[in-house]
Amino acid sequence: MGGGPAGLSAAYRLATLQRERGGDPLSVAVLEKARASGAHMLSGAVLDPAALDELVPDWRARNAPLETPVRDDRVYFLTRTRGLRFPVTPPPLRNHGHYVISLNRFVKWLAGLVEEAGVDIFTGFSGSEVLLEGDRVVGVRTGDRGVDRHGARKPTFEPGVDVRAAVTIFADGVRGNLTKTLIRRFALDEGRLPQVYALGIKELWEVPAGRMQPGSVIHTLGYPLRFEEFGGGFVYALPDGRVAVGFVAGLDYRDPLFDPHVAFQRFKRHRLVAGLLANGQMVRYGAKALPEGGWHAVPRCHLAGGLLVGDAAGFLNSMRLKGIHLAMRSGMCAAEAAFEAVRAGDPSAARLARYGELIEQGPIRAELYPVRNVHQSFGHGLLAGLAYSALALVSGGWWLRDPMPAEPGHQRLARVSPAGAGTTPPAPDPGVPIDRTLTFDKLTNVHFSGTRHDEDQPSHLLVHDTDLCRTRCLEEYGNPCTRFCPANVYEIIDATDGSGGRQLQINASNCVHCKTCDIMDPYQIIDWVPPEGGGGPQYEGM
Repeated sequence: MGGGPAGLSAAYRLATLQRERGGDPLSVAVLEKARASGAHMLSGAVLDPAALDELVPDWRARNAPLETPVRDDRVYFLTRTRGLRFPVTPPPLRNHGHYVISLNRFVKWLAGLVEEAGVDIFTGFSGSEVLLEGDRVVGVRTGDRGVDRHGARKPTFEPGVDVRAAVTIFADGVRGNLTKTLIRRFALDEGRLPQVYALGIKELWEVPAGRMQPGSVIHTLGYPLRFEEFGGGFVYALPDGRVAVGFVAGLDYRDPLFDPHVAFQRFKRHRLVAGLLANGQMVRYGAKALPEGGWHAVPRCHLAGGLLVGDAAGFLNSMRLKGIHLAMRSGMCAAEAAFEAVRAGDPSAARLARYGELIEQGPIRAELYPVRNVHQSFGHGLLAGLAYSALALVSGGWWLRDPMPAEPGHQRLARVSPAGAGTTPPAPDPGVPIDRTLTFDKLTNVHFSGTRHDEDQPSHLLVHDTDLCRTRCLEEYGNPCTRFCPANVYEIIDATDGSGGRQLQINASNCVHCKTCDIMDPYQIIDWVPPEGGGGPQYEGM
């Protein structure tokens, strides 16, 4: 379930195991909600090829689109006016032997290999429901097609399909709707830290030839973030004058008036970045949430009939800023466990616990365990986080309290005024000048994401109490959804009933599927569910 690096790696590994070990033919299928493989794939991205070396040893001969090797690593601390380069690049950010890639193109290539191996990939099919028999997963149900915004069936109506399987591998991405259901239903996160997230915003630019050497990698800390906020920027140089520029903001900030998209525009206006983009043109935009809680936030990833992989499970190294190779490794481990369970005719939780053993005993735990408290340490501020990160390199991640305490990001939001106080909330951030050359408003950016949804369909953003939005949330938090969403989905407008009040307007067709609203809503009344299959962004070249 899910056609990203984790799901496709699982499918390819299953096909390889079938070829190597024989036995009765396996039927393997991948369901992908995007209208084409790779269309929803977004990352920085610098790829550690270690997992690819294992999955497809001859990837060079197969023309894998690993566009350029990293040739230069630089890290800067930004002030408002200056960029101070670190004299030594921290070891986790050294990328020798890695590649700057387009994840969109990489996934399209990998999907081609998967299909050549005999696996069926069904694009445009979103998983809407987990199929259960008692406490055992037996498959998924795809969403209905051809339903109008009022829930009535259109002439083109097609009911969802039940796709049944002995083992279902859930690769539905960060804050995946099906994985979220399973975690709640089976308490898979019991005894684990709450998952914490970040929001990554990215633009792809074309700049004058020779501006940056392909393979140049820049990471930044500091401005425009305050010391109590987690995150930073990046600039990656691709061939043919293409530059990926992006910004990551931790979704555990306290200021409800903070706007990650505004911070990104400020980042581009910094003279270090603005000089690299001068006389260039922005050609693509996108946004995606990242699971950054680390090892202690990974839930139990096996249950009867089901396995969790990739971003859905939280396999990401926030210290190295990498997760693609971990997603691929988790998919390969899941394939091993699923293959053995199917061959034994026993998809029980006890049998599929083999997946957990492969994770524990292999390179995933070896990489994630030493950095298990890194993101949590930044909850005490930038300086504390940097100090702990340096300590973790020599201590193996040890700290006085292990795991280091954490709380969900939505619980960290401070109120702009106490409930019922009747005070006027502080004025929101005035933002930055929008020139549509270097800086862009959210709607313009959404246009460059290629996002497309059928306007006449039920909203896939379920707000369970819209009255709360115009009352308590307005008073207590100043409606943070209008700021943390990087696609202008949520607006507070004058009420249409003539009451003189305010109401929430949901522009669901703008949604770029980043899941930030599901994560950061302070009352947890927003559920992101997949729209009709095929809807969403088109991240060509991202």
